[in-house]
Amino acid sequence: MQSISFCVFFVFVCVIFSLVSENAKIVTAAAEGPKNNGVYIVYMGSASASRTDFLRLLNSVHRRNGKAVVHTYKHGFTGFAAHLSEQEAQAMRQSPGVVSVFPDPILKLHTTHSWDFLVSQTSVKIDANPKSDSSPQPYDTIIGILDTGIWPESESFSDKGMSPIPSRWKGTCMVGDDFTSSNCNRKIIGARFYESSESDGIRFHSPRDGAGHGTHVASTAAGSAVANASYYGLAAGTAKGGSPGSRIAMYRVCVADGCHGSSIMAAFDDAIADGVDVLSLSLGAPSYFRPDLTADPIAIGAFHAVEKGITVVCSAGNDGPSSGSVVNDAPWIITVAASTIDRDFESDVVLGNKKVIKGEGINFSNLQKSPVYPLIQGKSAKKASASEDSARICSEDSMDETHVKGKIVICENSVEGGGSDWQDQAETVKNLGGVGVVLIDDNSKLVAEKFPSPMTVISKKDGAELLSYVTSSGNPVATILPTVTIINYKPAPAITYFSSRGPNPAVLNMIKPDISAPGVNILAAWLGNDSSSTPQATKSPLFNVISGTSMSCPHVSGVVAFVKSQNPTWSPSAIRSAIMTTAIQTNNLGSPMTLDTGSVATPYDYGAGEISTNGALQPGLVYETSTTDYLNYLCGRGYNRSTIKSISTTVPDEFDCPKNSTAYYISNMNYPTIAVSELKGKESKKVIRTVTNVGGDGEAVYTVSVDAPGEVDVKVIPEILKFGKNNEKQSYQVVFTSTVSTLNEVFGSITWTDGKHRVRSPFVVTSKSSES
Repeated sequence: MQSISFCVFFVFVCVIFSLVSENAKIVTAAAEGPKNNGVYIVYMGSASASRTDFLRLLNSVHRRNGKAVVHTYKHGFTGFAAHLSEQEAQAMRQSPGVVSVFPDPILKLHTTHSWDFLVSQTSVKIDANPKSDSSPQPYDTIIGILDTGIWPESESFSDKGMSPIPSRWKGTCMVGDDFTSSNCNRKIIGARFYESSESDGIRFHSPRDGAGHGTHVASTAAGSAVANASYYGLAAGTAKGGSPGSRIAMYRVCVADGCHGSSIMAAFDDAIADGVDVLSLSLGAPSYFRPDLTADPIAIGAFHAVEKGITVVCSAGNDGPSSGSVVNDAPWIITVAASTIDRDFESDVVLGNKKVIKGEGINFSNLQKSPVYPLIQGKSAKKASASEDSARICSEDSMDETHVKGKIVICENSVEGGGSDWQDQAETVKNLGGVGVVLIDDNSKLVAEKFPSPMTVISKKDGAELLSYVTSSGNPVATILPTVTIINYKPAPAITYFSSRGPNPAVLNMIKPDISAPGVNILAAWLGNDSSSTPQATKSPLFNVISGTSMSCPHVSGVVAFVKSQNPTWSPSAIRSAIMTTAIQTNNLGSPMTLDTGSVATPYDYGAGEISTNGALQPGLVYETSTTDYLNYLCGRGYNRSTIKSISTTVPDEFDCPKNSTAYYISNMNYPTIAVSELKGKESKKVIRTVTNVGGDGEAVYTVSVDAPGEVDVKVIPEILKFGKNNEKQSYQVVFTSTVSTLNEVFGSITWTDGKHRVRSPFVVTSKSSES
């Protein structure tokens, strides 16, 4: 398997071809920060910003070069993208009404059984299935997806039995290459595509998906139920999205060289005007390129979408397991980590001594089931001119054909820090006449790669046993069995190694990611013409299995849409709170969730926990984060009132940033989680939270319980909250007191319950300070 760190540096062309050919199952969220196509984004804040300033700057560009303007933004916010010189960009930065001018960044792309698994894990047993087509949902939700496009012929996008398109929908179905208005229906109600400039290289003038990623994501979020779906018989079952009653609006923002920030902002601008309820983005910047908020197309677009009542869900990134690697971490975004499910793809190795070693991966091995094939280590076949280390990892030109031909070769992990270039290893062995490969690699073992020839991946622990057999046997032999699907695998869920982690070093006073969801080996709809994705000489697969936080994001988007359908008046923050406070922290063994290494997971790994498909329908209490909270967050990040007033349409006249605004004000955002930094010595810090009663029963009495580590004393005031009616608000304080001189990150939780509802908020406390 390709290492995540390696994939990050691939240009998008490589991502597209590796995705289609299944050489890379983790579609990495990445960005080429400094690289620029000559396009700059001129961001001028809210849509109510000065029309005069906007037209003046836009006209100045038109006068210079009528073709210079690439996009204009005028619905959700104001600005434009245009070809500019750096000198022109610098001059515009000084112009009245301009918030920021920045180079157009290139961001990158970051299920049958997964939904059944989530339902089985939830602790709230209610009917989580959307109402039947004959009984319309209370609110017809529309999910907007920014991605690589859509394959409309997939059965997952059938509109059979769906009601007419909601009259409030204002979007369009754009016509393009191999895409007509008839490709839209009552499921796919909108389709747009964006092209940033003539320098994009290979251009595809259409909303049609040429990569598969957007189709997979869309069907995971809102695909119609499809019986007997599978990947050549594997992962068989009924494929469906999280909200199969929802509509889909596809915004194809990715072109040959990546997902341009200018296109992403144009899609946000259109989606706000079109009337979507949810926006799902399985893409973003890598952790090594973390743009300023006013130069981040996703953070900007999401802010204005949330101001208009649209919930925005984004992937956390695939740069794990490094600490501080999470992206898309603005507080107005729901940020999603990736976890495993209880389905496994097993391809075993049978040894001559009758021992069976469990392997992972997808292969359709045609080898005999009896262990009759000679088994050797790569280093045992090394050429005289090659090093033992290069042969051990089966590097090209490192092994002798006479030693490899007709044998199964054991190759070891080829990439420092995890992952393997298994494609090169498999090709090397095949070209030398080898009949199969056993790869020893803990990380690659976790994601089911699709192997074009007999190949499987085993753990280092099992690898030691395998190598012992080879060295102790006078005639070691083996075979590799074809893959079978294993259900009820334990433990699950676990946070997978590639999932990006918190904290954001610059903002220790907020926990990100927010939530985790299935993102490993997810089956969903695929292209209908992708012959490269099949390991057999058969027709293209209609469904495919891939992994990444790209796959976890639409799981949450589907739940968001379903919650919205049942609670149409809830704000984006209320929906986020309902999802977070009802999350699950245990696996199917009844034990605390872990990382895939077996270590206990923390809120920096999974946020509030694993998403519950139906718990969010009955949260009891919700934390509603106001626009003022977000404005105070911007103050805490160093922005002044003038800039903030330009960004937001809802800044109260009396609003001003607090004097000496610090990260402590971020701790006091009315967020469902709590993070406190700089708690040193034996000092105390206080945070305030406000909850709204949405239990539906009117009167309610909630009592609090605290799970705190010994290094910090936690006191909640008051310990009882009494509500007399629905939608009533009550506030409480939490006082954190350190009992030691220095705190690293320590975690705990505060839970309110009325006997029916359980409202849980995790917290983290540290002595560390946010980076400036």
